[in-house]
Amino acid sequence: MNKFLAHTTDVRNDMLREISQASLDDLFKQIPVRCKDFTVGNPLSELETQRKIKELARKNKTEFSCFLGGGVYNKFIPACVNYVAQRFEFLTAYTPYQPEISQGTLQIIYEYQTMISRITCMDIANASMYDGGSACAEAVLMAHRIARGKKNKVLVSNKLNPEYSEVVKTYCWAQDIEIEWFEEMPENVSEYCAVLIQYPDYFGEIPEITKPDTTLIVCTNLSALAVIKPPVEADIVVGDIQPLGIGMNFGGPHAGFMACKEAYMRQMPGRLVGRTVDADGNQAFTLTIQTREQHIKREKATSNICSNQSLIALSATLYLSLVGEEGFKQMSILSANMAHALSKMLNGKGIKTLNKNFFNEFVIEVNDSDKFLAKLKEANILGGIRLDDKHILVCTTEMNTEEEIVNYIEAV
Repeated sequence: MNKFLAHTTDVRNDMLREISQASLDDLFKQIPVRCKDFTVGNPLSELETQRKIKELARKNKTEFSCFLGGGVYNKFIPACVNYVAQRFEFLTAYTPYQPEISQGTLQIIYEYQTMISRITCMDIANASMYDGGSACAEAVLMAHRIARGKKNKVLVSNKLNPEYSEVVKTYCWAQDIEIEWFEEMPENVSEYCAVLIQYPDYFGEIPEITKPDTTLIVCTNLSALAVIKPPVEADIVVGDIQPLGIGMNFGGPHAGFMACKEAYMRQMPGRLVGRTVDADGNQAFTLTIQTREQHIKREKATSNICSNQSLIALSATLYLSLVGEEGFKQMSILSANMAHALSKMLNGKGIKTLNKNFFNEFVIEVNDSDKFLAKLKEANILGGIRLDDKHILVCTTEMNTEEEIVNYIEAV
């Protein structure tokens, strides 16, 4: 293997001396080995192995009623979504970094952009982002470019998803952009390159949106926009497309979206697909704007990330195509109705809901969060996300039934 190592023996020895190690073996001895003796029993045939695995699998508890939210939601996914998305025409072992030329892939991205633009009421959307967190962070950098680097401070709501906040912190630290967190937006924000809020916020509350005297970035839940007013006051709208037919998947992979007003189109990171006609007058799709350094001169690039999650964007496009506008709205109404029904029943049992206006998530106040959730778990119910000792974030979707709501109330 030595011929595959970039460093010479002398270089490796110098590096080892620098960290006070005599050899590579001494270096790797420091790594703890958790299991040195693998007692796996006698060899089994394929059939016997399958039976053994099924026997072990039956010990798992998998049938839980789910009331978890906080950015990842248990949503209904039509079987056709995964069936089509996993066809060999779309699902490959390699994600192409070069500009796409497949008309099928380009058309799917174009349709995805159109759908995101319609839901958010923005002029244009890009081909997708890594996830909701990176979409928020890239939007801040985009706002910084819009301000031409003259404003090096950004206002961020402290009710933003905490995972997204951590990503924004990292991006801003690298770009020397100062973050100021706020509970209530100050009146004068002209010294900031942007204001970033969440709508509904991480705690489920639907805030009033007023246009500040700077770039307004709104992170939102697309499902909520089917029943509440879209953030038309925003300059940039971002978030995660997980609610659009993407499984919870233990937290990922998911994808982010970004949409904005046309005036800021050329500051948007990633890529955009447009529709045109070919030499014969036939409809054709092409990458209209390419803002990554792999496509254009590095100094003109707005992003250096592979900012396109085309397979997940495909799933979102399939999902929206299958459920349709009415189905999309209906599922959001069901989610909201279940949440408000559960909140009302909890209030009837003396458990206080802290929200005034909410879509499908709300915060409850209890005596002991850990005991409350443990009691629900014994009844095969994932009762919510623990916020602190006395507060829990509870969420419902169209996947929750009236029976599950009753079971929740009976278990607390």
